[in-house]
Amino acid sequence: MSSSRAPRPLARVSTGLRRALTIWRRSIQARVVAGTVLLSTVVVSGVGWFLLQQTRDGLLEQRVQRVVAEADDETGEARSRLSFAAGTDVNASGQQQDLIDPIIARGSTRGFAVILSPPVTTGGTLAGGGAKFTQNLDKASVPAALEERFSKPRGTAWTYTKIRTTGPVAGVEEGPGIVVASQVTLPANGETYTLYYLYPLTEQAETLALVTRALLAAAVLLVVLVAGVAWLVTRQVVAPIRLAREVAERLAAGQLQERLRVTGEDDLARLATSFNQMASNLQRQIRQLEELSRLQRRFVSDVSHELRTPLTTVRMAGDVLHDAREDFDPATARAAELLQTELDRFETLLADLLEISRFDAGAAVLEADDVNLVDVVRRVADNTKALAEQRHTRVVVIDPGKPCLAEADVRRVERIVRNLVTNAIDHAETRDIVIRVAADDETAAISVRDYGVGLAAGESAMVFNRFWRADPARARTSGGTGLGLSISMEDTHLHGGWLQAWGRPGEGAQFRLTLPRRLNQSLRHSPLPLVPVDSEVSA
Repeated sequence: MSSSRAPRPLARVSTGLRRALTIWRRSIQARVVAGTVLLSTVVVSGVGWFLLQQTRDGLLEQRVQRVVAEADDETGEARSRLSFAAGTDVNASGQQQDLIDPIIARGSTRGFAVILSPPVTTGGTLAGGGAKFTQNLDKASVPAALEERFSKPRGTAWTYTKIRTTGPVAGVEEGPGIVVASQVTLPANGETYTLYYLYPLTEQAETLALVTRALLAAAVLLVVLVAGVAWLVTRQVVAPIRLAREVAERLAAGQLQERLRVTGEDDLARLATSFNQMASNLQRQIRQLEELSRLQRRFVSDVSHELRTPLTTVRMAGDVLHDAREDFDPATARAAELLQTELDRFETLLADLLEISRFDAGAAVLEADDVNLVDVVRRVADNTKALAEQRHTRVVVIDPGKPCLAEADVRRVERIVRNLVTNAIDHAETRDIVIRVAADDETAAISVRDYGVGLAAGESAMVFNRFWRADPARARTSGGTGLGLSISMEDTHLHGGWLQAWGRPGEGAQFRLTLPRRLNQSLRHSPLPLVPVDSEVSA
């Protein structure tokens, strides 16, 4: 149970990602709004960072000036006290206590801590002992670099530090701070001591945090407002474009009367006017083409039917001449044979024209039955054997060794295969023609492969057009009419199948017919590849 439910969150995430990517690809509005929000976020972040840096620098600079001045005042006052006590107190320890105790007391009320170092000349350190400092203050709060700097007599200096405590310190909290160092000399022993004043930056940190929160809230609000404005602006532009797309889709579906509503006189209104003019011109031209196509189909149908009667008369006369050709002189006998051949070709052309007219009129119907495609292919191969021998080529059939059944019209399927094979014979150039048959549970397919002149780029789609020829100067040996592949495509469409072509110049061509095993069944794949395996290997 757990293994079957585990993939569901991943599936939902995958579905959400696909939907998001689909919206991103299809929606101009989404991309514009997202781009605007991203750029706005970058700009606002940059401006906010700059303002925070300026605010921080201003707060720290002001704090530094104040604490340095205050430390100088404390040191100056301490020196004054020492000068007054010089004549009465000759005890160095007592002078140290008189020096540090008032400063510690004022620090508890003014919000700073203090450390008095051992004498500089003795080389003592804060960590080594002998220092006097505010209660519960950690002497490690003084940076080692600053302590090292004041190992010799120096002027006042300051630096940033992190204040550490071992317990509560009145007016001072742990955290970032400023340490100001200055030196005094005791009159009792003439030794120089360093005073370290530690001022916390708690108020500045709180002020900076408040400013940061305000800027962050303002930035979020600004980005949201920019996103809303971008959405409204793009909506005014995208909405007419979407409407134009919907109208264009309906026009493409055949609803030629659809038009855009024109409001205003701006660029979008002029675009809508131009679109409507284009649609009107297209509608007029399409109707003209439809009328011309209808007249053309009517002409082909009428001519085809009208030619049947005179062709029958000519056929009867031609048969008489052909049967009596042995009594004629050689030239007349040859003329009778040529007449018979051209009459056969003319009848084939007429039959194809009539078939095309039935397709155009929608009168073509299927007489479906279960058909073994292997039998159809072998029958076509036998019927075209003589034609292949005239072209010094062979038709080779490769079947799966079992019946390949499909519900189809055997006459039409056989006509498709025959047209493909005779077309391959025309272009095989004495090389073999290979016919393959295959089937699976849903589809059945036939491929006809030749190794002749092949097809150039783009010709695989044009080869099924009526009367189209890859090389108009090339002679037809099969007596074709130029309508065979077009009729084959129409027969394939009646079955709901695919008829596709592949070819490369000098490598030959392959035509593939794919049929559903049952009529009205949709096709999703073919059991045979369209691109020949031997071509893929050579490539």
